Amino acid sequence: MERIETSLPGVLELRPAIFKDNRGVFLETYHQNKFVDFGIEDHFVQDNHSCSAQGTLRGLHYQLVHPQAKLCWVVEGEVLDIAVDIRRGSPYFGKWTGVRLSAKERNQIYIPRGFAHGFLALTQTVQFIYKCSDFYDPRDEHGILWNDPDLNICWEVAEPISSKKDAKNLVLSQVPHDLLPSYSPQ
Repeated sequence: MERIETSLPGVLELRPAIFKDNRGVFLETYHQNKFVDFGIEDHFVQDNHSCSAQGTLRGLHYQLVHPQAKLCWVVEGEVLDIAVDIRRGSPYFGKWTGVRLSAKERNQIYIPRGFAHGFLALTQTVQFIYKCSDFYDPRDEHGILWNDPDLNICWEVAEPISSKKDAKNLVLSQVPHDLLPSYSPQ
């Protein structure tokens, strides 16, 4: 497995070794010891699978009391996956990075706790899988408006398909500070 740094420290693109032969393809999507060697020590407790139509934008989501690190990949189609540093006091606060994830490349993105996360479906159908380091809690659900002009994320689509709930999220500058995670240098 190859570890690729992104523009945000801690957010990583991962490229697993792919073994192909006349039977098909084999790869490891997760190997705890190899991830620990990369500095990823999260214990993942929940797997999620979403199916989205082209142009669907999900996010930007985060949990505060039960923050989730995420390991994401695509088993059908392609997405633009985005992580935004929303940790108060971080030198990268309000900065974002994006990775194109595809079933063809079989690459992954690791997003640590303290980041908002979202993705845009770029192909007709997308099947998106992700591991979480804490359980989903609907009472702890928070979000940042996907088209926050201060973030200036290049989503590659002007009018995505989005949920009514996501359309009501605040821009980052309007989110009360007590509803944002804190940065703690390591």
